[in-house]
Formats: sequence, C-alpha cells, structure tokens
Amino acid sequence: MKCPFCGYDESKVIDSRSTEDNMAIRRRRECLGCSKRYTTYEKVEDIPILVVKKDSSREFFDKSKIVNGLIKSCEKRPVSRKQIEDIASEIEKNISNQMLTEVKSNLIGEMVMDKLKDIDEISYVRFASVYRQFKDVNTFMKELSNLINKRCEE
Repeated sequence: MKCPFCGYDESKVIDSRSTEDNMAIRRRRECLGCSKRYTTYEKVEDIPILVVKKDSSREFFDKSKIVNGLIKSCEKRPVSRKQIEDIASEIEKNISNQMLTEVKSNLIGEMVMDKLKDIDEISYVRFASVYRQFKDVNTFMKELSNLINKRCEE
C-alpha cells in the first residue's frame, strides 16, 4: 500500500476493526518512510453478474425479478414469503459461488423450477407455463404427465 503522503511502498498496520455494517475492515496504517498515519478500507469485491437473455441481450442480474416471478406463481398457494426469498437467495448464491460473470436466463429459469417443484407443484406448473411459453393444452398436459411420472418414480 503506497503512502498517500510520501509514496513509500511499505506500511505497518496499527489497528484493524470491522465497519459498523460488517461489510468492510477498517485498517489504521503507519508509513515506514515518513511515519504518518492513514486509514484504508478492505472489502470483498462484488463482481456484477450479467444475465444473457434469449435474444442475446444482456442485463444485470436482479434477484427481485426472481422474487416477483415466484410471487406471481405462488399466488393463493401455501408458499410463504420466506420460502420465496430463500429460493431467490439460494439461486443468487449458487450463481455467485460458480464465479460466473454471465449466466443464461434459461439456466436461472431451470434453477427456479427445480426449487419450486419441491415446494409446490401447482406453483411449479404455473411458473413453467409462463417460462416455457406453453402454446397449447397439449404442451401443458405433457408437462403435467412428466410431473406425475416423476412423482410415481419416487
């Protein structure tokens, strides 16, 4: 760390403590060249995640879009707001842990459906019908058949 006063490259840390929000570490340093003191902050780097849409356009990942889609799918169903928030957080964490800078929207949709299937099948079918853009009743029935077959296998 270069001293802001003399430009010397070496310093020693006098004090370290977390910031009030626990999102960074405040370090009090003393320059080994001029002995002046200064403060630095260290925090985890946020790498923005871009979502690649079906038309190849890109936009920033927004967890609230997942939450809003889930709220619509789970309307009048026994799915709590906490469960919805947990699904969205788990998906966001999963994407972040993979260290991806870009993720395809269809991958996010599949992740949502995988989580939703375990919580409420009706909400899952609602989400799938919009996400997969069911064109007719046959497509809808095919998805229901797949769901029933998987249930029978378990």
